[in-house]
Amino acid sequence: MSGRVLVGVKRVIDYAVKIRVKPDNSCVVTDGVKHSMNPFCEIAVEEAVKMKEKKLIKEVVVVSCGPQQAMETIRTALAMGADRGIHVEVTGKDYENLGPLQVSKIMAALAKKEDALLVILGKQAIDDDCNQTGQMTAALLDWPQGTFASELSMEGDKIKVVREIDGGLETIKINTPAVITADLRLNTPRYATLPNIMKAKKKKIANMKPADLGVDITSRLEVLRVDEPAQREAGVKVETVDDLIARLKEAGRI
Repeated sequence: MSGRVLVGVKRVIDYAVKIRVKPDNSCVVTDGVKHSMNPFCEIAVEEAVKMKEKKLIKEVVVVSCGPQQAMETIRTALAMGADRGIHVEVTGKDYENLGPLQVSKIMAALAKKEDALLVILGKQAIDDDCNQTGQMTAALLDWPQGTFASELSMEGDKIKVVREIDGGLETIKINTPAVITADLRLNTPRYATLPNIMKAKKKKIANMKPADLGVDITSRLEVLRVDEPAQREAGVKVETVDDLIARLKEAGRI
């Protein structure tokens, strides 16, 4: 099968960084903080590259929305094996308010523009944990979707998707074009080697704005306040069951 795969990659605060909230409670601190590619997006890139290596698709195009720093995330994906990148520049207040719906509109517009066979996204981002972009993209395109994928295989013009659900695993077959969201057990992303990092510097990255795609990214949501989780209170040891019951009664739990 020949076709093009569009992969979304998001720049997020690195998973190993301790998140801090700004003193004015407007948002989390991002200045001077290490960022990296969202881990689920890494899995999506890896799956697309593996499909190209098996000659199931002809090209892997990665997309990232955000300020200039998002180019670093695109370069990482290119070093992993993607062919070219698209940077949709979003800055200032627009970037602060950028949510799943706005990104979905951008991805849907690009899928049509690039004549994509597949759109592969991480199932969620580790910063907002929304788990909405893939589903919204499929809805806007009116394409089939295979979410929480832990295994993918091409069968003619269909895709067999093994999905992770609460009750175990579910296997479905969907037509192409389609939207796929990658779960944790889909694969183990490769490390970018030094030669591939050097090659990535020569690969093309197109730059555009949402307006170039005819997309309105005005947000309908407003973040009123961001707070850190409440500090956990220290526990108390009790000697007997009677002591435990007495303590629970004092606390008004029973």
